[in-house]
Amino acid sequence: MIISLSIENFALIEKLSVKFTDGFSVITGETGAGKSILLGALGLVLGKRADLTSLKNKSEKCIIEAYFQIKNYNLKPFFEANDLDYEEETIIRREILPSGKSRAFINDTPVNLSELQELSNYLIDIHSQHQTQELSDDVVQFQIIDSVASNFDLIIEYSAKLKEHKKHKSELKSKNELLQSVLKAQDYNTFLLEELLSANLKSGEQEEFEIQFEKLNNVEFIKENLTKSLSIANEEQFGVLQNLNEIKLSFQKIAGFSAEYNTLHERISSVLIEFDDIEKELNQLLETVFSNPDELQLINEKLQLIYALQKKHQVNSVDELLQIQNDLDNKVVSVTTLESEINSIEKQISELENQLNDLAIEIHKNRVEAVPILTYKLALILEQLGMGNARFNIELIAKEEFYSNGKDEIQFLFSANKGSDFGLLKKVASGGEMSRIMLAVKSVLSQYSKLPSIIFDEIDTGVSGEIAHKMGEIMKEMSQNMQVFAITHLPQIAGKGKDHFKVFKVIKDNQTQSELKLLTNDERVIEIAQMLSGSTISDSALNHAKELLN
Repeated sequence: MIISLSIENFALIEKLSVKFTDGFSVITGETGAGKSILLGALGLVLGKRADLTSLKNKSEKCIIEAYFQIKNYNLKPFFEANDLDYEEETIIRREILPSGKSRAFINDTPVNLSELQELSNYLIDIHSQHQTQELSDDVVQFQIIDSVASNFDLIIEYSAKLKEHKKHKSELKSKNELLQSVLKAQDYNTFLLEELLSANLKSGEQEEFEIQFEKLNNVEFIKENLTKSLSIANEEQFGVLQNLNEIKLSFQKIAGFSAEYNTLHERISSVLIEFDDIEKELNQLLETVFSNPDELQLINEKLQLIYALQKKHQVNSVDELLQIQNDLDNKVVSVTTLESEINSIEKQISELENQLNDLAIEIHKNRVEAVPILTYKLALILEQLGMGNARFNIELIAKEEFYSNGKDEIQFLFSANKGSDFGLLKKVASGGEMSRIMLAVKSVLSQYSKLPSIIFDEIDTGVSGEIAHKMGEIMKEMSQNMQVFAITHLPQIAGKGKDHFKVFKVIKDNQTQSELKLLTNDERVIEIAQMLSGSTISDSALNHAKELLN
């Protein structure tokens, strides 16, 4: 529940601080005194958007701070999920800067408005007379029936599985679209892959084939030059080997005369040994050089195939062709992989749909059981509010589609008068009837809901006399389960409050300001008497006020 509220530099409020207690509190004041300003300030604390028009003094920041006692409302999971410090007495602060920017804090930790709005859903329900039409909204109607049916844990589980179901459905759609795209290119990719596979390509073979081709293609020319080289090396009189041997013998004879001659002799000996090896290798090479037209043709065909594939795929090497082959192989295999993945996702979707159906059946069953309880309690309260012939007929229609909270559609049918046919609530209930129905709904929900506080903003508009008295009694009874505030113009309701606050205007330093005051018992008598008779208070009004307070 809210235990205190402080406001600085907001609208007509310069500085205000007020404490609240549990139970039923009423707030009264003349029209325009500033009751809506209080709600506006509280709305900012609960996450509504702000602008510079909220500032009383445009050069100073506005600060609104509210303290909430939350220890009995199981809100630790929210704080943990949002990485916030949990305090049984939680402080929410909102600041609006002169620049127009605003900041929000929960227990001094900066938060964004979405987090603040989410927390506010667990703290306060602010209901104004203009919100009675919400009763015609399907979402609100389901919230009402599900509160009585104790369905919220089931719906949380259902929503989590539905989110997962939607995620898998989206994934399945993407996979199917990808599969269709792959299948369109599948034949061509398979053809390209088979073409590359049949080429039996190996890394480095192109260079090797090109060398072999050059050798086989020039075999006569190579043999001619090898033979010529051997002839020069081995010619009996003038061959290189013969001449080198002659030079070696010459230097052998004079090597002993100086180190220089000896060195040259050794070098010539080394050259002779090396050239002798060359001559032997030339002989070996000559033996391997022979014409092979068949092999030449095979190598030429393989090279032409490689060149054609390189041109087709616009690459320059066999390694690049092998990479393309690998990519094509993956694409072709991906069809099988995709089909396997699709089958797996479809299986998961089927399992989730079975679980969703089971949960939806249980949710529907609980709703069906809750309908007579809700309609009975609503009729009972409406009878107290002067609508003794009011009847509800809540229809639940099971559907095949998965909705956000189950598989039901709902219709709130209503009849205000005996003998009248049922009709849709939004079409057959008047504004005054909707206000009383909303109060009845809130009264029933207070028995099931864990919401700490509720504020009724002039929900009593259009009623008076005994009905107003009954409305006050109902709100007072609701305050046994939750903190209840009523902003009211009716003395019958004002007299029911445990605490009575008055909003009024004062002029300070030629500035109009709104202030809020907790009334004493004597001040309450005067305030209620004024509500009864106006600014001129009669003795009968005073006596009537005392009776209402008693």
